[in-house]
Amino acid sequence: MNIATLLEDHPGSRTAIVSGSDRVSYGSLREKIAAVRAVLTGLGLETGDRVAILCGINTRFVQAWYGAVGAGMVAVPLNPQAPAAELQRELSVVNARAVIAGPAGVAALETLDFSEVPSLDHCLVPAGAVLEGAVDLDAAVAQAANQATTAQELVPIVDRDDEQLATLLFTSGTAGSPKAAMLTHGNLASNIRQVLARPEQVARPDDVTVCVVPLFHVLGLNSILNLSLWVGATLVLVERFDPVSMVELLAAEQVSTLAGPPTMWSALTSLDDVDPEAFSQIRLAVSGAAAIPDRVVETAQTRFGLRIYEGYGLTEASPTVTLATGTDAPIGSVGRPVPGVEVRLVDGGDDVYIGDPGEVLVRGPNVFRGYLGDPVATARVIDEEGWLHTGDIAVVDDDGYLYLVDRAKDLVIVSGFNVFPAEVERVLATHPAVREAGVVGIPHPYSGETVKAFAVAEDGYMVEEDDLVAWCANELARYKCPTKIDFVDEIPRGMGGKVLRRELR
Repeated sequence: MNIATLLEDHPGSRTAIVSGSDRVSYGSLREKIAAVRAVLTGLGLETGDRVAILCGINTRFVQAWYGAVGAGMVAVPLNPQAPAAELQRELSVVNARAVIAGPAGVAALETLDFSEVPSLDHCLVPAGAVLEGAVDLDAAVAQAANQATTAQELVPIVDRDDEQLATLLFTSGTAGSPKAAMLTHGNLASNIRQVLARPEQVARPDDVTVCVVPLFHVLGLNSILNLSLWVGATLVLVERFDPVSMVELLAAEQVSTLAGPPTMWSALTSLDDVDPEAFSQIRLAVSGAAAIPDRVVETAQTRFGLRIYEGYGLTEASPTVTLATGTDAPIGSVGRPVPGVEVRLVDGGDDVYIGDPGEVLVRGPNVFRGYLGDPVATARVIDEEGWLHTGDIAVVDDDGYLYLVDRAKDLVIVSGFNVFPAEVERVLATHPAVREAGVVGIPHPYSGETVKAFAVAEDGYMVEEDDLVAWCANELARYKCPTKIDFVDEIPRGMGGKVLRRELR
């Protein structure tokens, strides 16, 4: 199936999306998406072409996402806040033929060196945006819609089988520096079915769900957006999270399910003078993307009578592997595998005993096809039997509940986003005043972890911490930038020259 068909059968009058003051019905949303398909194909784009999406958490993203995949193209959601240098690299890697941008994305495109992305033929921007050679998407969508009396008269959804590519999502994941993970229509659809196959109702048609997670992140994309619209629920999109406004929104929209990263829950439980009644209608609260501190879960339970359940997943698994929802999982556990997903804990290739740590291996139809253009990296994480080697270390208890205890690799997870230290080190080392650098993750009360760097200055150079932070901000997304940089005489390295991060920590 084409993943874009998931919202086709719901009643047209039902509210699909709430975004700011806009309330969009399923019928209206389908018409807009069909018009986007017509615009893309009218530009000469074909099935399989890469279409990048540079939009915030709003209806523009929703229309662009379902429009691109529905036309049989490969959608590439990117961070609209990323600096031009990072976007250029990502657009080039995927050979993007078109990019659909919202207001934030237009600002990034204005500084883009298009000569560095020779594959890019079309930029589609909102009305009023000034970008040389760009297509006014709002006007083009309106024109396409006016030329047809029904959505069916526009370009129909293109048939796709389970093995055909739906999206490319950039992740540091299990294989080092950022790579484009290839997720098929079958990967995305199977993971939704796996989550819905749990005995408890994770999502229902009468739900009102809030999304504060960026939609270029797999948690926001598949576990919230696709899942909610699959069942016909109403999804409230929040572009800028503010804890006080969120509490007001919960009451105003009668939100029944709330999922987000630990940073969201930490902010909500830290508020003073909150009426617990604002949380009374929430039937399901979920934290994902990173480990949530036990104290936050306990505070939510004490103050709001709300149990926050954890889950575990990764981009390469589309993403959900385990969920604690609807179980008696103790606080700190990420639950049990969802139906249809096999999980093993191994050490040296052998299954570990209960209570012993082992690397998490995952197998199922939700496991991705590999990393774009990198068979070597793909072979490192997917073995011949189809097991995905996650690099995460966990233990399982007597009741089958999983607990994450460590990571086998050096990933830093900032608010649920993966940061690979080597990428930050490379950027720091390009500064003329830096001889070498080392990067680690350190605990942070709100984001789980934050990036800390150690730098060795070149002889004869004077450089300040703020200078290097600003240097990184020009090359990397904000969450990847160090929040603290210490200057040291040397970076500890092993016999093979690798940075000894354990010594830096």
